[in-house]
Amino acid sequence: MIEVVALQKKYGDHVAVRDLSFRVGPGELLGLVGPNGAGKTTTLRCLTGIIPATEGTILIDGVDLKQDPVAAKRRYSFFPDEPRLFDYLTVEQHLAFISRIYGVPDAEARARELLERFELSDKAGELPAALSRGMKQKLVIACGLMHNPSVLFFDEPLTGLDPLGIRRMKDLIRSLAKSGASIILSSHLLHLLEEVCSHVLILKQGVTIASGTLAEVTSRFSNGESNVSLEEIFIRATGGSET
Repeated sequence: MIEVVALQKKYGDHVAVRDLSFRVGPGELLGLVGPNGAGKTTTLRCLTGIIPATEGTILIDGVDLKQDPVAAKRRYSFFPDEPRLFDYLTVEQHLAFISRIYGVPDAEARARELLERFELSDKAGELPAALSRGMKQKLVIACGLMHNPSVLFFDEPLTGLDPLGIRRMKDLIRSLAKSGASIILSSHLLHLLEEVCSHVLILKQGVTIASGTLAEVTSRFSNGESNVSLEEIFIRATGGSET
């Protein structure tokens, strides 16, 4: 579970995120959207402890990120838009390293399971330089799932993937939500969010414009029309065309 209460982030006199509050329960998948400069990246960085929030409370499975950052971080995984790997660790060594950090029980079996799941078994001895962009992303995800996190943050997860990779990524995200994980997915690909998300949060200039289930947000900005896409809802919400 993710709980955010009155989150604010300031850079000097500039308020990047203002009074942000929301909750993502087990099995829920929240789409975080907004125009460029809306505060999405800042929000994700605050939620993952990469940068400190100026004010507010962030709870990861009930653990306060500020009060006990190590315990909170053990409960989640963050998948950035660009795969970041260790140049001189093989695929297999990446998983072994992560398993030691988190104290994963039966780590070898877990690593074999993930290597097979992400079709990396034949790449186990390879260094990242020998992997394609898609394979690198698969390895990042395998590493992030080693400790069975209950909370997941995805930032533009489809970047650089081919059509088959896109389909598999969507299936993976859905399956993780079905297994009970609380997920936040940030993307400009609104059709992706429309396909997989149960909830949506729209930001503009660091302020919440709309938040709720996908159906609730759609109803608010649909003006009584049927079959209005999330893209159209986004444009109406951020463009001030609500009536």
